[in-house]
Amino acid sequence: MAVTATTPATRPSAAPSRTGAAAVTAALVLLVAALAVVDITQGTAAVGAPEVWKALTGRAEPADASVVIASRLPRMTAGLLVGAALGIAGAALQAVSRNVLASPDTLAVNAGSYFALGLTAVTGLSLPLLASSGIAFVGGLAAAAVVLGLSGLGTGTVRLVLAGSALTLGLTAVTEGLLLLFPRQTEGLYQWNQGSIAQNGFDGVLQMAPIAVVGVVGLLLLARRIDALALGDDAARGLGVPVRATRVTAVVLAALLSAAAVTLAGPVGFVGLCAPAIVRPLARRFRGFTRTRMYLPAAGLTGVALVLGSDVLLRAVVAADVAVGVPTGVVTSLVGAAFLIVMATRARDTAEAAASERLRIRSRTVFLTTTSVLVLVLVGVTIASVLLGDSKLLLGDVLNWAQGRAGRTMTFVLDTRVPRVLAALFAGAALALAGTLVQAVTRNPLAEPAVLGISGGAALGAVLLVTTVPLAGGWGLSGAAFAGAAISSVIVFGLAARGGFQQNRLVLVGFGVAIGASALISLLIILTDPFNATKALTWLSGSTYGRSLTDVLPLMAVLVVGVVVAAMRRTELDLVSLDEDTPRLLGLSLGRGRFGFLVLSVVLSATAVAAAGTIGFVGLVAPHAARALVGRQHARVIPVAVLLGAILVTTADLVGRTVIAPTQLGAGLMTAVIGTPYFLHLLIRSRR
Repeated sequence: MAVTATTPATRPSAAPSRTGAAAVTAALVLLVAALAVVDITQGTAAVGAPEVWKALTGRAEPADASVVIASRLPRMTAGLLVGAALGIAGAALQAVSRNVLASPDTLAVNAGSYFALGLTAVTGLSLPLLASSGIAFVGGLAAAAVVLGLSGLGTGTVRLVLAGSALTLGLTAVTEGLLLLFPRQTEGLYQWNQGSIAQNGFDGVLQMAPIAVVGVVGLLLLARRIDALALGDDAARGLGVPVRATRVTAVVLAALLSAAAVTLAGPVGFVGLCAPAIVRPLARRFRGFTRTRMYLPAAGLTGVALVLGSDVLLRAVVAADVAVGVPTGVVTSLVGAAFLIVMATRARDTAEAAASERLRIRSRTVFLTTTSVLVLVLVGVTIASVLLGDSKLLLGDVLNWAQGRAGRTMTFVLDTRVPRVLAALFAGAALALAGTLVQAVTRNPLAEPAVLGISGGAALGAVLLVTTVPLAGGWGLSGAAFAGAAISSVIVFGLAARGGFQQNRLVLVGFGVAIGASALISLLIILTDPFNATKALTWLSGSTYGRSLTDVLPLMAVLVVGVVVAAMRRTELDLVSLDEDTPRLLGLSLGRGRFGFLVLSVVLSATAVAAAGTIGFVGLVAPHAARALVGRQHARVIPVAVLLGAILVTTADLVGRTVIAPTQLGAGLMTAVIGTPYFLHLLIRSRR
């Protein structure tokens, strides 16, 4: 996919117009002004346009004036500041990285700020707004440095999205784990993370405005150097531009703008991605926008229009008493998800499907030895999981329980613990098998249910049921998760299959679907009652808490069927994973076989999510490790990957239950801690 981007200065144009840029800018200003006027007339109180005008002219009733001055004007002003800061930050990041996908969201800046503020909150410190902004800045800058270091400045590859999404998943999982462990200290942090421009007075805006001004002025002063970078590093050096210093300075200033926006309103998603992309085509027609000094303000105005437009649209479509509880960031994230999917499907994909590796064949002894060792490890981890926990047991206690001769206390402990262990074991095995199937069918080594949005769709379906029908059983939860996973997989694989499963398109469409699912999940959690919200958050962390044998049965049945089908079709998997031509030459129906394997992977992912919550990276780590141990023949990869997935999730669940007992951490948190570094390691190893 043509994801490499230069600044508008490098785009050729037949007859660009200078005066047209001023007219477009004026139109943007008028649009922003109109949206701002509409925004301050919307709210829960019965204060319309006439009352707002009276309040602004000092002739309103005290109650109406208080609503306008203390709530609506600060909200509108925050929208102006947040939109401009994020739009300009995104434009600067895209220019210096020469990547149209660079933004505070894809660079994990928002996730880094969220993590830093969450880590500070658990200490119990009550910091002023400026100090919080500094912490958010440090966290966001550190995350951006990691992502840019892995993806490479100026490389212009989809690697940036992969690194950013992996780091975002990891940091978000850890932060939400902190929310569950320290609910009192982090109260309100989850809602803040959804991004809302609602304000109580002008204090926050007045404190963040100088920081935003510093960032904007700094980038405008750097504009000529950014223009020079668009000519290429060598040409810029020839003009005397310090390339590395310019890039680092621009990233720091962009992170400063993002920190100001995040501190004021929380992470308002994907404004920094969409705003520059909307302005960029204008440079083909209007010469003024080919210069960074005009391009940055235009992106800022477009960002303001996106933020205020989302807020206005939300309050126009949803009832006022409901809209007040829905953060603006949820709407902008949905817009960003749709925008990213459209961008992925319309752009030309220059990356072919992953080149097939030679089917390395290891000796039968290696396979048998590896399998035997993994079976022993799994048995040991399973026994340890049953014996260890808030109450430590002996093997004799377990034997007595199995024979029905245990006491009431022991029976209660094992009746609750054994289903948890089985849920973790079978969920890990199912996710590993699903990842193996997806990677084989798409011939993409980075494909995985969580990265491609399948797990997100399943989670959305399950959370919808949890928040609307709290007493739903295991089979109902599995059905809802399957429906969500099926819809998301149809979108991802249907759009990515156009012209073959190219790596870039598949990853970008999956990333967009995952963003949309996450935004809708956040919306459901915010709108539901606190009890259901806590239940959903606990479930989303990958917790097996409260599982019964009834919850495990659907997963067990699907896993058995999946393993049998995959084992019977192992030769077809080998052929499909090679290339497009070999299966056809041998008379195999590639489309039908691929569809069958994808359906099986969706069912496996959905039932695993229903039984154990959202657990990421297992479908990535287990197949990779299996191929490294026993080669690429699926007759050997399947059993080894299944064993590795079961060991990983069972171990994660055991550690989460015991490391800080009686407090518990979800298995999803532990797998994210393991999986994120492994995913980033794969990116480093595959970098050319």
